[in-house]
Amino acid sequence: MADDLEKRLLEKFPGAIEVLPPHRDLPSERTYRVSMGRIVDVCNYLKNDEKFNFLSDLCGVHYPDKDKKFEVVYHIFSIENKQRLRLKVAVGTGEKVPSVTGVWGTADWHERECFDLLGIEFSGHPNLKRILLPDDWEGHPLRKDYPLSGR
Repeated sequence: MADDLEKRLLEKFPGAIEVLPPHRDLPSERTYRVSMGRIVDVCNYLKNDEKFNFLSDLCGVHYPDKDKKFEVVYHIFSIENKQRLRLKVAVGTGEKVPSVTGVWGTADWHERECFDLLGIEFSGHPNLKRILLPDDWEGHPLRKDYPLSGR
């Protein structure tokens, strides 16, 4: 089933999907890099056509030595098919990732947390503001360049 899904994804979104190697601890969970401009389309397709009805997590990662210094990682699950997928979007400094709150409501707080702790912005988010830290907090503490001694 996973190979069929992969084939459909690559056919439906040519040039927008890159197949990544499986995670060493989760070899059955497929991982794909998705171009930022197509993430909402891919997520809509996966939810509506492939029954990935649950966004279980969305998180950000900071890679200070890469050209695209950030990555947003989407962990999605098909309850009906008992299948998990991981999607990754590379994000450059100053780029805004299209929000998937219109696809999965659970993305609301996940995207806010990612913004709060890493500073990744999500365009089209209905209420993108800090969720864990005070409004006057300076910086984003999950960035690798954040001072270890705090602010």
